[in-house]
Amino acid sequence: MRTVIFATALVLGITPATAAPLSNPIDAVNQFINGMNHNDLKSAAAAYAPTVSIIDEFPPHHWQGPTAFADWGRDFNADATKNAITDPIVTLDKPLESSTTGDRAYFVIPATYAFKQHGKPMRESESIMTFALQRISGGWRIAGWAWSAREAAH
Repeated sequence: MRTVIFATALVLGITPATAAPLSNPIDAVNQFINGMNHNDLKSAAAAYAPTVSIIDEFPPHHWQGPTAFADWGRDFNADATKNAITDPIVTLDKPLESSTTGDRAYFVIPATYAFKQHGKPMRESESIMTFALQRISGGWRIAGWAWSAREAAH
């Protein structure tokens, strides 16, 4: 089960690491999403700033600090297990809004979350992911993100 592997690696302590410089803020967003979708947690974690804030639709809804990614992953896995969710994939569309000022960047991006629930294909379409990024040594990193579901899974 992909979800269990994902959360197990997070709980074992995969945390943000030094990675290749990300010279464009959207590169950090793409690295995170691609890493998650390919179960490459080291790559996904490397897209994060040392301290991050995450808001998502499942309890406890907010994670913050240097272990936020691992904590979110643990809770994601618990929610997925409880609701028989497997094979999660997030796809992003073209940003609706983006701005970069100095060492800060902001993106609002349409997103779709596809998964299986009890083996049946499901999707949350027309959702939104909002990212706040910061340029630190090593390039751009995600300082925070929020998921907003706009349509119930079907």
